[in-house]
Amino acid sequence: MEMKRIKIIVLSVLMVSALSAKAEELKLWYKAPAKEWTEALPLGNSRLGVMVYGNPANEELQLNEETVWGGGPHRNDNPAGLSHLAEVRQLIFADKTREAEDMLNKYFKTPQNGMPYQTIGSLKLHFAGHENFTNYYRDLNIGNAVATTRYTANEVNYTRELFASLTDNVIIMRITADKKGALNFTADYSSPIVGFAVKVRDGKLILNGNGSDHEGIKGVIRVENQTYIKTTDGKVEAGTNNLKVSGATTATIYISAATNFVDYLTVTADPEKKASAYLKEALKKSYDKAMSDHVAAYQKQFNRVALNLAPTEASKAETPERVRNFFKGNDQNLVALMFQFGRYLLISSSQPGGQPANLQGIWNNQLMAPWDGKYTVNINTEMNYWPAEVTNLSETHQPLFQMIKELSESGKGTARALYGCNGWVLHHNTDMWRSTGPVDAASWGQWPNGGAWLCNDLWEHYQYTGDKEFLKEVYPAMKGSADFFLDFLVEHPTYHWMVTVPSNSPEHGPLGKSTIVAGCTMDNQIVFDILSNTLHATQALGGDAAYQTKLKNMIDKLAPMQIGKYNQLQEWLEDVDNPKEDHRHVSHLYGLFPSNQISPYSNPELFQAAKTSLIHRGDQATGWSIGWKINLWARLLDGNHAYKIIQNMLKLVGDSRDGRTYPNLFDAHPPFQIDGNFGFTSGIAQMLLQSQDGAVQLLPALPEVWSEGSISGLMARGGFEVSMEWDGAQLKEAKILSKLGGNLRIRSYVPLKGEGLTPAKGDNPNPLFETAAIKKPLVSDKINPQQPLLYKVYEYDIQTTPGKTYRLNR
Repeated sequence: MEMKRIKIIVLSVLMVSALSAKAEELKLWYKAPAKEWTEALPLGNSRLGVMVYGNPANEELQLNEETVWGGGPHRNDNPAGLSHLAEVRQLIFADKTREAEDMLNKYFKTPQNGMPYQTIGSLKLHFAGHENFTNYYRDLNIGNAVATTRYTANEVNYTRELFASLTDNVIIMRITADKKGALNFTADYSSPIVGFAVKVRDGKLILNGNGSDHEGIKGVIRVENQTYIKTTDGKVEAGTNNLKVSGATTATIYISAATNFVDYLTVTADPEKKASAYLKEALKKSYDKAMSDHVAAYQKQFNRVALNLAPTEASKAETPERVRNFFKGNDQNLVALMFQFGRYLLISSSQPGGQPANLQGIWNNQLMAPWDGKYTVNINTEMNYWPAEVTNLSETHQPLFQMIKELSESGKGTARALYGCNGWVLHHNTDMWRSTGPVDAASWGQWPNGGAWLCNDLWEHYQYTGDKEFLKEVYPAMKGSADFFLDFLVEHPTYHWMVTVPSNSPEHGPLGKSTIVAGCTMDNQIVFDILSNTLHATQALGGDAAYQTKLKNMIDKLAPMQIGKYNQLQEWLEDVDNPKEDHRHVSHLYGLFPSNQISPYSNPELFQAAKTSLIHRGDQATGWSIGWKINLWARLLDGNHAYKIIQNMLKLVGDSRDGRTYPNLFDAHPPFQIDGNFGFTSGIAQMLLQSQDGAVQLLPALPEVWSEGSISGLMARGGFEVSMEWDGAQLKEAKILSKLGGNLRIRSYVPLKGEGLTPAKGDNPNPLFETAAIKKPLVSDKINPQQPLLYKVYEYDIQTTPGKTYRLNR
């Protein structure tokens, strides 16, 4: 009996040790306070964001609320545009694209280029006598979304814990001293915000401010930030513009903020009333209860997926050192941390009922963030949500879906005013006010495909969830975008395909020419997707047969993809690609990822041409572009090259001009753009699981350096939750939970055994695995098209039952 008890105790100790080790793997940690914003640690509950510096003597909590934006409701449609559209098109077809660009800048733009996302400011905590400290440590635990700072000053050990509560809608910080009555500090605000004013009211430190005027649009946002401090002992005294804590042992700080924003057309809410209500409810809970509720809500989402790439001695180093030394190849666990950090950021910046994550996520310390912190929809906003479905965070997609619905309304006016078309249109940028006209110069902004690309997220969510009620709800947005292109496309006078014009291949043009073109490859791919996906959605919902025919007829008139004289996928209708061009955008590879139009199995020559184009673009790029390239190399089934791109991402900013990761693991364009973080996370998922090409492909692009590991909880189309273990860089075992039932087609590099497995025959009958029925690509008569070298694959079908898990092994 005693021996059994000893065994149980030993087993319990081992289990606790294993859990503790796993928790340590999910921490960003540092030996010193943050000196720069990109060293501070981000926390958020989607609505509120905070950057924690961890300075013992002068703590800074930089604050954001998701609806603090400059400007206000407005439209940016130039009424002169429509009357000049025909002339612009004639100029483009006559190859007078510079003249066309000049006309677009004159007649299609307005002075409004989108409104800026803005900071509230900072709460500052001043601790006299804490300038000299020892035993310093700070971390962000992404396993529970809590940041901790510890240090010793004047022989007292101080601890600060902070979280942005997902359940109580406030930010909560607890500060403790291990000596009774040793906690003394003053709290005040600093802020660049317009109308910055501070007062104390009802024991709360109040900050008021306004969103700024911008480009002729009056700032209408009013924000109130409230800070309240509770102590177990000691005193909290109010000054005219600060709160002073003295003689305390524990202090708990509550931060609540709100604005007058109701929706993109309405700003009539009472920020004081809203902020006070959030704070009042939060104060009803004990600190321990608030913490446990927050952690439970966070882990309900975060714990769905676990990636194990075994830690080593190198994994124990301080986070910046881990990034600095990643090139040595002995810390693959950093990839797992960076993967989960992306999931952490998405949970923290995008929850149902809120705004979507913008270029900054929700974290911004300026009034004029880089690129205004807007929603750039010629890739960046879409990239933010690439991990949402595949990494099992489907609910984080909801704010984007709501924005798409709103844009589908505001974009109707732009479609009519600029192009005389039905449906709705969005160009390459939008903001909280859902502006849909062109912004910035025509060379970037004259790109009418933003709404169509965003609609892919709607269809993809349906493919992952099979939720027909959702599809019914969002179908009007999809149909509205398709309707726009049914009207907008015109016949090219030379090629006789139906093309978009005027447009551009994002931010890039043929050598020596304007970016303004007709029918570039990316446009053709996006139009194919919106028309095809709307067709499939109409069929799934039993929609109008005549409308289906109309969609099919237009799809048949679109341009095919083309393989050019360098065996490359052409970026434009003409074969004018420059093989030495390393532009950050690889827009013509949209069809490879995030779309599913380029398949190694059904279009191998096109697949190889896409690979050639990616090789031409090179392996170095801006942070977000590197994130995209990880996904692209994963789709090219080349795990070793994808890993090479990962190495390019995990270089510390400041160590070299190619640094793409800040000390706090934020992605560097540079400067900071959050989309690179999300692109990284998506890329790792694509290396481990793909489901866009008619089957669930297991470990499609596993690099040799990840010889052993495991992943649990990834999602595939068809509602299949996939967990895998591998060794020798080959699949060892897979467990697949069928949430919806239906046919499961498996694709594997190794032969498999398991219940219900039968060799696959014909097309996958599961409609959630719809593949792209593209036209046969055209091939330059100057080349013999190349074929890719592909591993042999084994394909199986399983007729699954909802709720049942299927085990497969080699």
